[in-house]
Amino acid sequence: MSITHNKKTRSALPRKTLSAVLAATLCLAAGMLGSAPASAQVQAQPASAPAARPAGFPDVASIAAQYGPAVVNISVSGTRNVSTAPQGSDKDEKADSESAAAMQDFFRQFQQQYGSLPANIALPVQGAGTGFLISTDGLILTNAHVVKHAQEITVKLTDRREFKARLLGVDTLTDVAVLKIEAQGLPIVNLGATQSTRVGDWVMAIGSPFGFENTVTAGVVSATKRSMPGEGFAPYIQTDVAINPGNSGGPLINMRGEVIGMNAMIYTRSGGFQGLSFAIPIEVVRQVAQQIAATGGVQHARLGVSAQEVNQVLAESFKLPRPMGALVSDVDKGSPADRAGLASGDIVLAINGQAIEMAGDMSELVGAAKPGQTMDLRIWRSGQPKTLHAVLEGTRVAVAAPTPADAKPNGGRLGLSLRDLHPDEKGEDGLLRGLMVEKAIDAATRAGVQAGDVLLAVNGKPVSSLLQLQAAVPAGDKAAALLVQRGNTKLYLALRLGAQS
Repeated sequence: MSITHNKKTRSALPRKTLSAVLAATLCLAAGMLGSAPASAQVQAQPASAPAARPAGFPDVASIAAQYGPAVVNISVSGTRNVSTAPQGSDKDEKADSESAAAMQDFFRQFQQQYGSLPANIALPVQGAGTGFLISTDGLILTNAHVVKHAQEITVKLTDRREFKARLLGVDTLTDVAVLKIEAQGLPIVNLGATQSTRVGDWVMAIGSPFGFENTVTAGVVSATKRSMPGEGFAPYIQTDVAINPGNSGGPLINMRGEVIGMNAMIYTRSGGFQGLSFAIPIEVVRQVAQQIAATGGVQHARLGVSAQEVNQVLAESFKLPRPMGALVSDVDKGSPADRAGLASGDIVLAINGQAIEMAGDMSELVGAAKPGQTMDLRIWRSGQPKTLHAVLEGTRVAVAAPTPADAKPNGGRLGLSLRDLHPDEKGEDGLLRGLMVEKAIDAATRAGVQAGDVLLAVNGKPVSSLLQLQAAVPAGDKAAALLVQRGNTKLYLALRLGAQS
């Protein structure tokens, strides 16, 4: 953001009128000062007490003072592999079409000027977000997308202390992640509930928009149980609280000082706040966090449908007495919904006796259920009610993702953290041999080694185990030639060896 100062301002008033205004202003000032003796000194007036807050207005200041110290700033660094192929081939780039388009345009210009590029390029990643403390010994909740691609996570408290954080686990389906820092006696937030939250209730957010730490913004709840396209695992709380990049993962707090949601998304055409902000209900956040903290993973119940709202025209088309329920737009083949006989065009009116007024109601009930649970679905089909029975299945388990920064170099003087290749990393023919680079430090970084490279050989000797690596680097050598594979490209990197430890 830039601030422009005008060096010259021209008055639109005629000169005589302007003179009259100035004279009147000076007269008013003289009248206010009175005719005190010239020898009298102007005494500073004592500051008046803060004005009383009008009855009924939210006490944002007190809540911010009490719970602000429990909100932390999160900064991340790492690398991500980006495809240089035409736009659309890289799943991560699809998530941000504007960024993908700009990146692909850069790649095209680079290729036109300098020639071909490797199929994948590892680019540095730096980002920032917000989190909030839920235990005095350092458990922190934030968004999964905040720590995506992170190799190093730094948490900064309001007292300016900084800690390296450990990533206990992520759940990309609900966009929740749990971090841990080693500290004691930390301030924590007060977790609440959303059941009593009403449209129009005052709420506030604390976060780090654009890096401005512990920024407080306030507004009202615009909608509850706001569903998004597809089968979500929870309806969102919509607010008009100003949320911007950097606010992600921060708390949404009601006027009782209770966290009722985690700020996760905004609707924007400019990249900044436009009055539509969305938070994950705290019940969902708490449930996911408890599973991650206990097991390092999360398992969700799945019905296997996409649903949408029913408006008046759709209600009339399907011969419903009024707009209600969740209209099934798609059913995943082989899913619990498919096996139960649910079909596109069915309208779910109730689940286990609980009425479904909006599509978000169905998402909420399925998201709160457990795999293996049976759901009685009362549906509307061909103008008649009907009951189906679906046995929910579990989604894939969201496995904990330990922070690579915590890994200690095991590559000796090479300064590399290495591991064996997983089966799916050995290529389509399964013939790729080598060691995966999880982290590079010091000389390895200066040589250009990147996380995600596959170390194939050292000094011409193939390496596919740590024992082979040790044998390939004699104690007296001062340099090494590393053959690595980066995407579909192989290249040699010259590394100046460190001292033997």
